[in-house]
This record gives sequence, C-alpha cells and structure tokens, in this order.
Amino acid sequence: MRYFQEELNELQRRLLEMGGLVESAVHRSVVSLVERNEAEAEAVLRNEARINQMEIEIDDFAVTLLARYQPMATDLRFLTAAIKINHALERIGDLAVNVVKRALRLIREPPVKALIDIPRMAALAETMVRGSLDAFVKRDSALARQVLLSDDAVDDLLDAIQDELARFMQQDPATVSRALVLLLAARNLERIADHATNIAEDVIFLVQGVDVRHHAEPPS
Repeated sequence: MRYFQEELNELQRRLLEMGGLVESAVHRSVVSLVERNEAEAEAVLRNEARINQMEIEIDDFAVTLLARYQPMATDLRFLTAAIKINHALERIGDLAVNVVKRALRLIREPPVKALIDIPRMAALAETMVRGSLDAFVKRDSALARQVLLSDDAVDDLLDAIQDELARFMQQDPATVSRALVLLLAARNLERIADHATNIAEDVIFLVQGVDVRHHAEPPS
C-alpha cells in the first residue's frame, strides 16, 4: 500500500497547487475591483483555463484511485473529500472571474461610492478560503469550524451592502446600472465564502466522519 499512500500524497499536492491558483485569483479579482486595476483582472482571466484543466485532471486522478484501490474508512473519506474540494475550488475560480468581469465593466466609470464594506467582505472571504485549505492540509477540524463561524459575518456584510446600494439607487437613478454591477460582485464574493464553507465542512467529515452540512451535526 506504499504506492497508494504516495498517490494520495500526490493528489493532495495537486489540490494544494490548484488551491494556490484559486487563492491568487480571488485576491487579484478583488484588487481589480477595488483599485480599478486592469492588469490584475487580465491575470485572473489568463489563469482561468489552467484552473479548469486542473479540475479535470484532479477529478480523473481521484476517480482512478477509487477504482484501482477501492479504499475503506479514512482513505475513502479522503478521496471523497478531495473530489468535492476540487469542485468547490473550480467554482471559486469561476466566481473570481465573475468579479473580474464586473470590475472591467466599472473600471472607466465614475465610482458609485467609496468601497468600504466590499473590501471587508472580500478580505473575510479570502481568509475563509485560505483557512479551509489550511484545515485540509493539517486535518484540523477546529480550524475548519472557525471557517464555518465566519460565514454569518459575510452574510451580514452582504445585507449591509445591498441596503446601502439600494439607498444610492433611490437617491440617484443615474447610479443604478453601476450599483447593480457592484451588487453582483458582492454576491459573487458571498458565494466564494459559501464554497469555502463547503470545503471546511468536507474537512470536518474527513477528520471526524461527521456530516455538518445544513447544521446536521448532532448536539454534543
């Protein structure tokens, strides 16, 4: 089984490489939005194809290991978690691209408002993505649970952003199209946080064999 363990290690290495690309995409997408930085936006778009290709390669590799070794217990949970985390990372990459597309629509338009809550929300979402991947590497369910606790804060920031942008649109109808683009960007960031939460849930299942999706974890 030494070869199987080496292949599991290789699968984790590939996942972490993809995770690094996705983390970079999220960060650069936010910089492109907040700082109106076209170069960062273009970097995200250039890396999209690599992330998509890695998802396919990792998925194929994990399925091959499942078929070849028919693992049990912890190894089976690891492969199952790896497949789900792989998909979540690809979706985060797609959402970063969506943020970039919103940024490019706004880059030469006058700003609707000073961006305060969106950078806070973005920073929290980035921290959640990084924390969920760290939890995966360290098999740390406590760290994964910290990621879960951050999700409500992201939701609260989205609510605040929606309310503020609604007021701007009511006060000045000329801002409607730009405010809607900002709102879509904020919703993309909220979805990034949701996928980071999903990864954290997968880590808890991997480490403890407990399904905490939809607050399904039994009371202690």
